[in-house]
This record gives sequence, structure tokens and C-alpha cells, in this order.
Amino acid sequence: MDECLADIPLSELERQENPGLDVFRRCGGPALLVPEQFAGLGADPVQAVRVQRAIGARSPSLAVATTMHHFSVASLVETGKRSTGFEWMLLEAIARDRLLVASGFAEGRTGQGILAPTMRAQERGGRIVLNGSKRPCSLARSMDLLTASVLLPAENGTGEGFAIALVPKGTPGLSVKPFWNSFVLVGTQSDEVVLDNVEVPPNLVVRIDVTPERPLDDLQTTGFLWFELLMSASYLGVASALVERMLASSRADAGLRASVLVDVESAMAALESVALGMTTGLLGEAALARALVCRYATQDAVARAVTRCVEGLGGMAYIGADDVAYLAAASAALAFHPPARDGMARALCEYYDGSPMRVP
Repeated sequence: MDECLADIPLSELERQENPGLDVFRRCGGPALLVPEQFAGLGADPVQAVRVQRAIGARSPSLAVATTMHHFSVASLVETGKRSTGFEWMLLEAIARDRLLVASGFAEGRTGQGILAPTMRAQERGGRIVLNGSKRPCSLARSMDLLTASVLLPAENGTGEGFAIALVPKGTPGLSVKPFWNSFVLVGTQSDEVVLDNVEVPPNLVVRIDVTPERPLDDLQTTGFLWFELLMSASYLGVASALVERMLASSRADAGLRASVLVDVESAMAALESVALGMTTGLLGEAALARALVCRYATQDAVARAVTRCVEGLGGMAYIGADDVAYLAAASAALAFHPPARDGMARALCEYYDGSPMRVP
């Protein structure tokens, strides 16, 4: 995949209708996090973080968009540990047919968990009817499936239960509206996905059996972990693209080049540490706290490295082509992904002072 992406100019990879998504699909990228027993590649968190950094260095839009695909797949894998087993058939389809999955979860909604319900759902004539919208929604125009969190009346008739609905592209009532107006990261196809009385069969709605032993909070924490690590790695890749350009330049002195290397490689080491922890039992609040600390540290490292790279490459590199200016602009978007640093500041301080971790 890297060889294919390297042959395509950055400007082409960052268009809305870009070839990067086709390359990703053709090279088997949709199967990255699908377990091997379900025809996937079975990448562990460390491998996934490294892949996203590499993709981010080739195409920021492709890295950000595919992070949302991987987040959806990882959530389905985790869901499979709690439900009846239908989602394993879906994971096999994603891997074998190279399907792209868009995320309609609550990423980006202030005050909600990342898996909090975003759609209204009701049962009608043996079907599940969905209404609502998600904006921005990456992969809105190239997705094969949309995953969305919903609340449904519990099967025992008491209260409501949590579920994940799977909506195939082309389902009547599903539409896409323009939303993303910036030229930066337009290749993520982050437009608005609207569901207007969308009917899905019950077998495309995965109910989650929440119990005291397996609370919903565990699923949310897992989702947050994957999201923060993969998104941070993606933007670290964007900064790494500029670092790579400066290392190849004779203009900057060794001290400046070494300083940006220290920034990006120390941030990567921190992300890999949390990713490795996920494979060795780091779970729950401790994992989430470490992931958030690493995310904000990466955010700072990216900002420092990009500023120094732009300065080190010089004005002629900046004005001579669009790549340097574009990569610098794209790198800043990590700060806009949830949870925002200011919103998490008090929660992090309270956690490290002994209180439970909470995400406002």
C-alpha cells in the first residue's frame, strides 16, 4: 500500500474523490483489525498504531478516515464478546469483501460517551426504524456500512437497552448532505449522514447485554482507547512527513533536525507503550488516563515539530509547493478531536489525585 500511495501526489490524495481509499481497500486495509479467525489480518494495537502513522505520512485524509473505520471494527470486535455472535459474520464480510465502515457513534458530541446513542430507534412491524443524523461523518461518500449506537426497548419489556445498528449503503432513507467546507482534510469525506425513517431488519441490530460483570462503561473505554491511539498516530504521521522532508534537506542544521526527531519519536514511544499495555492487561480507567495523557503529549509534540520543520525547510519550500503548507494546516486538526484538552483538564487532575476517571 505504501508503494502505491508514494506514487500519488499529495494533492490528489487529499481531494474529496481521492484514489487513496481505493488503494486502502484494494490492499486489504479494511481487514486490519478483524481477527484472523474471521479472515482478517488480526493486527494488534502496536501494529495498528504503526500502520496509522505510516498512512498519515502519505495522506492525512486517508489516515483520519480509516481511523474511524478501524474504530468501528474494533467496537464490533468488542461487542462480539457480549452478544449473540451475529457480528462475527459481519466481520468476515468486512474482511473478505473489503467493506468500508463509517462511524455514526457520538464522537464529537460534547457531554456524551463515545458510544452514546446518536440515533432514535423504535420497533415497527418487525423492523427497527432509525431517525437522526451524524455530522461530520468520515467516509460518508465511500462507506459500505454505517454503524450507529441506538437505544431500543428491552426485549423483556422493561426499560431500554443499548444496541449497535448496522445500516448498509443504499438503504432507503439514508442520504448524505454536504457539510465539510474546509479544504483541509476534505479527503476524509466528512459530510452529514442523515437517516430518515430508515428500516433495518432485526438481524442487523446487535443488542448489547449489559451486566454488572460486563458494564457498558468497559465498551466505551475500549472505544476511547482505540480512537485516541489511532487518531494520535495518524496526526503524528502527518508531522512525520514534514520531519522526513527536513531530514532530506541540507538547509537545516543537525541540532534542529535532531530536535524534531526527539519530539516525534518520543511521542510514538508513548503511544506504543499504551498500545502494548492493551495487549498485556492494561484496562479501564488506568488505560484511558494513560491514553489521554499520551494524546495531549502527542498534540504538543506535533505542534512543536511542525513549527520547527516549517522554519527549518524555509520560505522557498513553503511557497514553492502546497505540500508543506498543507501538512502544517492538517496537523493542527488533532486538537479538534474529542475530548478537548480544556474539557478534560479538571477530570485528569482529579483522577491523578485519586478520584475515578470521568469523561465530561
